[in-house]
Amino acid sequence: MSKQGSFSVPSTPTHERGRVPPGAIAVNMKWRDSQLVKSLSGKVRIVYDNQLEVVDFHPANDTAVIYISEQDMVAGTSHKKRIVKLRKVASMKGVVLAEKTDMSQQYCQSLQRFVVLELGLVLLFVTSPTEAADLLIEMWWIRNRMGQVLEESKPFSNPFRIKRKIQPIDGSVLSATKLIPRLGSVKAKALLIKFGSIKELSKASTQDIAEVVGQSTAMHIYEFLNK
Repeated sequence: MSKQGSFSVPSTPTHERGRVPPGAIAVNMKWRDSQLVKSLSGKVRIVYDNQLEVVDFHPANDTAVIYISEQDMVAGTSHKKRIVKLRKVASMKGVVLAEKTDMSQQYCQSLQRFVVLELGLVLLFVTSPTEAADLLIEMWWIRNRMGQVLEESKPFSNPFRIKRKIQPIDGSVLSATKLIPRLGSVKAKALLIKFGSIKELSKASTQDIAEVVGQSTAMHIYEFLNK
């Protein structure tokens, strides 16, 4: 299990007791030879799963990603059925990645209304499979980083070691924080300066967050991090 590379497993996090191995991203078998997976290779361990069904990627046990390609958006609305099924999995944080290109741009507003307003899921637009791979790595990184912070926060851990790790603003943490919709570089950096980490930000009240970004954005951030 510790060997770097790609291999197949019979379970899936969308099934009861299914888990993503530590340090890996679970990938639907249909993406095996795609450009997106090629962009992931060498940067994160890939675990192929032939039972993911509606889900395309699992960057963490509790995070499920559906990828909508340019062709999917132009071809019709069949992808909406997959998104609805994802919404019904209460234990999952659903994220939809969609290709926004010159050809698919006219369908983006409708997709946004459906995914965000009607279903309450997170929608992130990308311009290419390579950009989608970068976002998946960010999601994988943030989940692993939060797990490390939780581990370091256990009783009897070294407080001096923890302090040294959270003092600077890590570039990867900043990039991951910017994945929160409505957050740009300035606000993301200001939040990390105030709270120190995404873990602490997720524990903050809307009032505390509003002191940095304003009430409207604070409510959005709070809901995004605490769904």
